[in-house]
Order: sequence, then C-alpha cells, then structure tokens
Amino acid sequence: MLLSHFVLSAVFAATTFAFPTARERLDARVARRASSSLHPDIAKLDASTAPRSKFSSRPKIVNVTHDEYSSNWGGAVLNAGAGTWASVVGTFTVPVPSEPAGDSAGWASASAWVGIDGDTCGSAILQTGVDFTIQNGGVSYDAWFEWFPDGAQDISGLTISPGDTIYTAVQATSPNSGYTWLINYSTGLGVEVEISNPASLCMQDAEWIVEDFEENGGMVPFANFGSVTFSGAVATTNSGGNVSPQGATIIDIYQNQVLTSTSVGSSSVTVNYV
Repeated sequence: MLLSHFVLSAVFAATTFAFPTARERLDARVARRASSSLHPDIAKLDASTAPRSKFSSRPKIVNVTHDEYSSNWGGAVLNAGAGTWASVVGTFTVPVPSEPAGDSAGWASASAWVGIDGDTCGSAILQTGVDFTIQNGGVSYDAWFEWFPDGAQDISGLTISPGDTIYTAVQATSPNSGYTWLINYSTGLGVEVEISNPASLCMQDAEWIVEDFEENGGMVPFANFGSVTFSGAVATTNSGGNVSPQGATIIDIYQNQVLTSTSVGSSSVTVNYV
C-alpha cells in the first residue's frame, strides 16, 4: 500500500527483487503499523451512512479507456483536475488466494483497496482495503487503512473470511482530513475512521486496485487471487456528481509477464489474475 504504482515503459526491463522471508515480513508489518495513534472501534455499522452509489446524475468527467502497465497495480483509475474527488466506493467478495505456479517462497500476498490519489498525485494517498495471504497452505486476511506517507494501520479484531462481502469507502473532506469505512456485510461489523494528515491530497485520482504491495523495500510474492470485482463502484465529485468507472484508465500488472486483466463496467471494476 505504498504511494503510487510504477508505470512501466514500452520496453519492459527484467528486475530481480530480494523478497523478505515470512518472519521478516511479519516483523516489518508489526513495526510499520504498531505506532498508530488511531484505534477504531469494531461496531455494527450501516453503509448507508458512508458514501455510496446513487447515480443521480450522468458522469461529468469523460476519460478515454486505455491500458497501462505497472509493476504493482492492477485496476482502474479516474484522473481529473486537482480538487475533483470527494469519495470512492467499492464492494468486493473476499477471494481465496493461492501461491502462483512455480513460486518457491512458500507464501504470497495481494491487496484489494479503494483510494484517492497516488497515481498522478504523488504527495499523499488515502486508502482502505484488505490484504489476503497464503502461507504454507494457510490463508489469512488483514484489514487496514492508510494515509500515506504515514504507514498503513491494521484494523485488528475485524474478522474476515473467504467469501465475505466487504464494503470499502474513502472520503476526503479537505486536502488534509477525511474518513475511511470498511464494513464486513457478512458479519455486520465494520469500522469508521476519522483521519487527518499534514500531507495534502490533490484529490485528483480515484482508484479501485488490486496491488502487489511492498515490504522491506521489495514487492511481496504476488498471490494468485483468482478474481476481484468491485461492485457498486463509484467516485463522487466535490460538486456532487457521481462518476462511473466506465471510461477510466485501465492498469494491469506486468512482472516479466502480464499478471492481471482488468475490465470496467458502468458500476464495476473486475481484476482477474492471469
């Protein structure tokens, strides 16, 4: 869940990463997230109190859909002028990850999230989502929120299981303040976090992403996550409009080969592992 994806040039260069061990990855996660001053309560939440899709107006922003490649992001991004986006919403079903064919690390991870900024805006990013990890045959999940450049913070105590339906939303109330919501519809429990940061958002990128995230200076082994579909996907503008992801820039992950295939609809973003 680092700041931005790294867009690859037309000529793809092979890169070798020193992947951390499982122990190193756990230590890094604990160190990165233990310093949080925010400890959100796990509670019964109603997603109607958070941003959600209404599509009361036609999209006011038009983008030309085209493909880009990244070393770590797969999904869709709506790019606009600074100060455009107020919120981003998406709901997805928790996948069951598996180790990719030929992987020898003994574990692999990926993360699904929604966010504001981090693509064309490099100063900050507001995001929330779920990591999914396979290690020695066991599957685990980790819910989190982040305002980069501060580290991601675990939402401890929120149980997530394969097949659960997860509602995610972020809202920027100003360049330096906002909210995140992560609600497990399957259990009825979730968290609302009010957050602020001196690092200013540009509010110009709206994103639905599956990520090969970074630990200890290198990207983790990327899990085969099958498919993640963000349904009810919508970005709202500060002027009150609702914008569909249809027409967004499509980004797919390339690491010596193409690893994802992304498609968008009027209210959905689907990222497939290939």
